[in-house]
Amino acid sequence: MQEDTEGFFYPVVDECVCVDCGLCERVCPVLNQSSEREPLEVYAAFNKNEEIRMQSSSGGIFTALANQIIKEGGVVFGARFNEDWEVVHDYVETIEGLSVFRGSKYVQSRIGNTFSQTEQFLKQGRKVLFSGTPCQIAGLKLYLRKEYENLLTMDFICHGVPSSGVWRQYLNELITHLGNSRISVYSHSESIILNSIRNISHIEFRNKRLGWKKYCFALTLSVTDEYGSKNTVLLSEPHNENIFMKGFLANLYLRPSCYACPSKCLKSGSDITIGDYWGIQNVKPEIDDDKGICCTIVNTSKGIFYVSKINVNKIISSYKEVFQGNTALIKSALLSTKRDEFYRHYPEKFVQFVSRATQLPIKIQCKVWIYNLLMNLKLVK
Repeated sequence: MQEDTEGFFYPVVDECVCVDCGLCERVCPVLNQSSEREPLEVYAAFNKNEEIRMQSSSGGIFTALANQIIKEGGVVFGARFNEDWEVVHDYVETIEGLSVFRGSKYVQSRIGNTFSQTEQFLKQGRKVLFSGTPCQIAGLKLYLRKEYENLLTMDFICHGVPSSGVWRQYLNELITHLGNSRISVYSHSESIILNSIRNISHIEFRNKRLGWKKYCFALTLSVTDEYGSKNTVLLSEPHNENIFMKGFLANLYLRPSCYACPSKCLKSGSDITIGDYWGIQNVKPEIDDDKGICCTIVNTSKGIFYVSKINVNKIISSYKEVFQGNTALIKSALLSTKRDEFYRHYPEKFVQFVSRATQLPIKIQCKVWIYNLLMNLKLVK
């Protein structure tokens, strides 16, 4: 895999060893698309464990299913941060290890050798839960080239993926800004300057301190001074104020294929599709407590079997109800008219360009301000 000028990773054929077998083309999820599907069952659901629910982006249903697989002696694959805060796919075999997979990570993950690892576990007879984007699930299915009864696949309603390069640039500019501003913490009268990505100790794209609907991007920086005392700084911004999230939601730097996604309409082949149940206040207001509700779309009989085994709160819903607040189920992200301009400037002046490109007209800013005020007064949900 090689990173291109936009910061995305692409497979590259090694001409020195290629024998023109055509296998790479036969397992490409873009060239070999499946048919559209209709789900078998749909639920509005959330985890009964309040702590897990609050740590999760929506309702904590992934954790519930992952727990079940591990209890049955299985393995769970998902996306986590590595030590450089890049997003990579990995696997765990313990319930305690699942915490690294919780929470959305709005960056293209590096699959690495997890497809071959999955195949090895399956051939050993181990149960496997593989979670990923719809295109990653489609890619896994084609890679395996056969169905495995002991494989459970889960994808999510996907907006699109920003590049690893853009994410890396954002973090570097953020840390540089902190260093230049000399934002510091104090211990025993010694000032400690935070100026390295390695100072980051935790990142949440979907922190719920202001609620599920008004989620925040939260980043914790941590250092240890010469006396061994740990010092932390929490940077937290509502998603509509954080620069990286604003560019992501404005479709400025999504992967090109995301603007014509081949895996919409449940074409990935996944057993279960999960996502935020946006609009729940309109269809199931009795369960809307702003702590996170997960729409759980069950696509196969295997999915029905496992959803029936987990002990979560769930209410029957419909595909039509979910779609009202999740058009990304069938529609790809709209190509931003400012995307080309962004990449002409990238990687320089990332923050300045995104700020300018995502600036809302005054009229819309006023509407947003009024809506937020009404939400704070609990006059609207």
